[in-house]
Amino acid sequence: MAIIEMEINMKVRNETTIQEFILEGFPAIQYLGNIFFLMHLLAYLASITGNMVIIIITWVDHRLQTPMYILLSTFSFSECCFITTVIPKLLSIFLSGRQTISFTSCLTQAFSFLFFGSIIFFLMAVMSLDRYLAICKPLHYPAIMNLRVSFFLAFFFNALSFILITGLVLKVSQLSFCGPNVISHFFCDLGSLIHLSCSDTGSVEIYVFFLALLVILISLILTIIAYSNIVVTIVRLPSAKERQKAFSTCSSHLIVLSLMYGSCVFIYVKPKQTNRLDSNREAALVNTVVTPLLNPVIYTLRNKQVHQALRDALSRVTLQKQSFGG
Repeated sequence: MAIIEMEINMKVRNETTIQEFILEGFPAIQYLGNIFFLMHLLAYLASITGNMVIIIITWVDHRLQTPMYILLSTFSFSECCFITTVIPKLLSIFLSGRQTISFTSCLTQAFSFLFFGSIIFFLMAVMSLDRYLAICKPLHYPAIMNLRVSFFLAFFFNALSFILITGLVLKVSQLSFCGPNVISHFFCDLGSLIHLSCSDTGSVEIYVFFLALLVILISLILTIIAYSNIVVTIVRLPSAKERQKAFSTCSSHLIVLSLMYGSCVFIYVKPKQTNRLDSNREAALVNTVVTPLLNPVIYTLRNKQVHQALRDALSRVTLQKQSFGG
C-alpha cells in the first residue's frame, strides 16, 4: 500500500508540476501598450547605440586604451547584455499583453539578468576606485592601475559573478512549482519565482539575501568611500573653476549610482523575497531602462577625450569617403 501511495503521489506531483510561466507585465496600463512599446524601444536602441559607441571607440582609438576606458568598455558590454536579457520580452508584453515562458527559459533569463547585473555592480565599484586613485593618488596610479590589472579585474569579477549566480540558480531549479504560474513581473525575477514555489524556500531566500549583501552593499560601500575621498580632494582644489567642473562630473555620476543602488537595495536587500513584489516591477524599470540610458552620457559621452576620439574617427571616415569619391 505504501509503495502504491508513493507512486500515486509522484504521478500527481508530475501532473501538477509547472512547465510554463506567464509574465504578467503591467496589466493596469496595458491599454497604453503601444505608447510604452515605442518609448521603451527608443530607450533600448539609444542605450545599445551609446554603449556600442563607447566599446568601438575604446578599441579603435589607442589613446583610450587605458585602464579607465578598458573598464568602461567592459561595463558597456555587460550593460548591453544586461538590458538585452530583459527589454525584448518587455516590448513583447507591451504589444501583446501577457507572455508565456518555459521553466528552462525562465531560469536562463534569471541567470543572465543576475550574472550581468552582478558584473555591473562590481565594475562600478572598481571604476570608482580607479577614479579615486587617479584623482587622490595620481603619483601612485600608474604603478597600481595598468592594462594588465584592468583585464585581470574584469576577468576576476566575471568569474566570481558566474560562480555566485550559478549556485543561486541551481538552488532555485531544485524547488517545486505546483501552484499558480503567473509571475507578477515583466521578466523572470527570482523573488517572484520563489514566491510561486510550493517548496520550503527558507534556505534559498537566505542565500539571495546574503548574495545581495555581498554584491550590492560591498560595492556600494567601496563606491561611497572612493567618492567621499574624491569630494574631499576636490574641495581642496585651489581654483574655483576646477572645483565646479569636478563637482559637475561627480554629481552626475552620483545621480546614476544613487538610482542604480537605490532601486536594487529596495528589490533585493530584504530577508523575505515575497515582500513588496508589486512595487518591485516599478523599481526594476529604473535599473533596466533609466540608468542604462543615462550611463553612456554620464560616464563617457560628456568626456573631452571621447569627444576628441569621435571627432577624429568621423574625420577619418570623411577623408576616406572623399578619397574614394575622388
